Amino acid sequence: MKLASFALATLIALGATAASAATLSVDLAPDTKNPTSPQMGDNLVFRTVIRNNGSTAVDGLIAWISVVQLDKGKEQPIDLEDWSAHKAVTAASLAPGQTLATEWPLRLIQAGNYRVVVSAVSRDSTGLVASSFADFTARQKPVVESQRVLPVALGVPILLAGAMLWRRRRT
Repeated sequence: MKLASFALATLIALGATAASAATLSVDLAPDTKNPTSPQMGDNLVFRTVIRNNGSTAVDGLIAWISVVQLDKGKEQPIDLEDWSAHKAVTAASLAPGQTLATEWPLRLIQAGNYRVVVSAVSRDSTGLVASSFADFTARQKPVVESQRVLPVALGVPILLAGAMLWRRRRT
């Protein structure tokens, strides 16, 4: 009898803990001001709204952004320190029905195809709540080609020197 009571209490405790993760929802959306065709060096912003859909407060909330590269042969998580992104946000408590709105700025430093997701946990949860994915492609930033610049860089000083010499000869 004591074993059955203990098992029932454990199941109830685990259910309540798992339920705290299930009460959270995370909505992710790219900012409407983001460039439609971003390139390296651009800044993107992703917005999240984390909501407590449950009937009890969620304590010790932690949310973080993850970015992964999806290019064939380069599949890997991205080091957010290089991309100037926030690492995480926290909230001491999120009351029932309360929301936490967050902006996640991201500076693009490498061309490629990427996927963003925001995850959240609470101190008491045993599960992870994740947003839907937001995909984007960062284009290569145009670079100056030396074949085009070199003739101008050399030609302008030569033309100026020639004009000065020609003017000197006339006087």
